[in-house]
Amino acid sequence: MTAVATTARTVVSPTRTTALAAAGPLWAVVSIAQAATRDGFDITRHPLSLLSTGSLGWVQITNFIVAGVLTVVGASGLRRALAGRPGGVWAPRLIRVAGIGQIAAGVLVMDPITTPQAPMSWHSLGHMVAGTLSFNALIAACYVLARTYAKAGARGMAVAAVVSGTALFAGNLWCATGGALGSLVLAVGAITALCFISLTAALHR
Repeated sequence: MTAVATTARTVVSPTRTTALAAAGPLWAVVSIAQAATRDGFDITRHPLSLLSTGSLGWVQITNFIVAGVLTVVGASGLRRALAGRPGGVWAPRLIRVAGIGQIAAGVLVMDPITTPQAPMSWHSLGHMVAGTLSFNALIAACYVLARTYAKAGARGMAVAAVVSGTALFAGNLWCATGGALGSLVLAVGAITALCFISLTAALHR
């Protein structure tokens, strides 16, 4: 019985971690493909969340939800892979929160761009809250993983973790303050952080 249980744990952890490894690239590829092909969409002016609106909005909604579910599931595998290491508790928790926020951002669709005077709907406000929650959790997870890698002597990955977290932090701040090409800068930061988390999962399968 003990041998069977041990084998089961060995199988479950890599499977769940693989889900997390796929989440970031999946969301990035689907988002970029839509941004490049959707009529009227301009990534230098429009956030990727705007792809959730219109007749093809279901594609991005599904992208948010599927990537979020993969992230939540994969966080459990990463928790087992990092057990006993610095950051082994908080990094997976933060990643799970980021995944939950991503799912919520998919369910709560932002408003189409109309006029600056138009009131914001409740679901658009919810989308912003969910996105903020997800971004902050991702940023924190990157910095926690930086400590994990630094303690392990993996300097390159520690630097990558700091760069990824800072890219998202700076991109979010730049976009929120109306900086030039804010949507593009935020997209680059978000994709960088998401793909770093996926890289971490891939290295711990």
